[in-house]
Amino acid sequence: MRLSQILAILAARRWIALWVFFLTVLVTTLLSFLLPKTYTSSVTVVINAKGADPVTGQMLPAALMPGYMATQFDIIASRNVALKVVDKLQIAQNPTAKAKFEEATNGEGDIRDYYADQFLQGLEVKPSRESSVIEISYRGPDPQFSAALANAFAEAYIQTSLELKTNPAKQASVFFDTQIKALRTEVEKAQAKLSDYQNAHGITSSEGRLDVEMARLAELSSQLVVAQAQTYDSNSRRNQLKRGGATDSPEILSNSLIQGLKSQLVQAEAKLSEVSQRLGVNHPQYQSAKQDVDNLRHSIQVEIGKTSSSVGQTAQVSQMREGEIKAALEAQKQRVLKLKNEQDAVAVLLREVDSAQRIYDSALLRFGQTNLESQSGQTEISVLNPATPPLKHSSPKILINIVLSLFLGGLLAVGCAIATEMLDRRVRSADDLSQLLAVPVLAALVTPKPTFKEWLNKLLNAKKAKPTRGALGMQLR
Repeated sequence: MRLSQILAILAARRWIALWVFFLTVLVTTLLSFLLPKTYTSSVTVVINAKGADPVTGQMLPAALMPGYMATQFDIIASRNVALKVVDKLQIAQNPTAKAKFEEATNGEGDIRDYYADQFLQGLEVKPSRESSVIEISYRGPDPQFSAALANAFAEAYIQTSLELKTNPAKQASVFFDTQIKALRTEVEKAQAKLSDYQNAHGITSSEGRLDVEMARLAELSSQLVVAQAQTYDSNSRRNQLKRGGATDSPEILSNSLIQGLKSQLVQAEAKLSEVSQRLGVNHPQYQSAKQDVDNLRHSIQVEIGKTSSSVGQTAQVSQMREGEIKAALEAQKQRVLKLKNEQDAVAVLLREVDSAQRIYDSALLRFGQTNLESQSGQTEISVLNPATPPLKHSSPKILINIVLSLFLGGLLAVGCAIATEMLDRRVRSADDLSQLLAVPVLAALVTPKPTFKEWLNKLLNAKKAKPTRGALGMQLR
């Protein structure tokens, strides 16, 4: 359908279109004036989610900010917050509210839940773009009541947010309080076990004592090496003396008395040899010289025997000393091993004490933190702009409704005119003939439209030809 056809239909059905348009605008205007007025009051709250928590010092990551804000919207529109609003305004104690509840529900259900649902129906939560500000609005028939409910929802939201943060901390605080008593008992048991072990073994400072014993063990080891060397040397000398090499023994060679006696023996033998050449064996001088030689030889043998005996005694002493040092070294090893075992046992007990103490300190620290969190009244939410009673109603919006009724009325008028035409189709133009008969139109007789000048002259002539009231009276007479 062409635009010319539509215009022709509207021209032909203009009274239907005008009545539909008029009725639409009239009904919309009347309803806008007759509908009860609704007042909207808004309160804005700001959430400082990027700041550090005053108790824990934790900060919310930027990646979790959108989800955090969505959670806050759900909290505001929750039944928990609505019930706090009902309790804050004492709706359940209001006689008028009770009567309305009885009339609406016949006394069934809970009045708090009923009004919580009613309040949530008029609540609207709007986030601000790219900011942490939330607008809480409430629509109601009374401006004072709307402002009171908006402020009550903001306060209940702040209280609920604080409870959601402090209630888990209170539960954790109770849990840690119970655990701390048991952990303190464990620390005391571990400390008592360590003290009993130290008292039973006489341990005061295991680390210094072990160092001293290790130094003694090292010293005995050194002494044993020296004693073994001395024993080996003494045994070698004694064995050499036993094999008949006493004259070549270092002890004999280094003995000044034996060497002196040997020198005297050499002189006595020389004298004896000289006397034996001059005198006979029975001569007194020969006998005296021989006696001196024999005495010197005997003295040398006696001294060699003494020296050999001292070498044997030295070897025995060295062996005894080596045995003593070995025994002392073995005893020292056992003492060191015992001290190491004691030290290991003490170390195990100390680790148990340290572990129990660390767990206790950690639990005590967490208890202090959670206890502080449970008593904290700080929250990251604060009221930016409180709600005030609005001076003008928010709905119905009369001007907007009238403008919309004009637009919708025009659409309905056009639609009704076209629908009426479709029910009773008539030929309005040449295009209608070509569409209905499916034949070409050769010519069309059209009444020429007057120009503006001709229309104006016709209007002026009609006014001149219209008789006046006085002239008409004279004609009647």
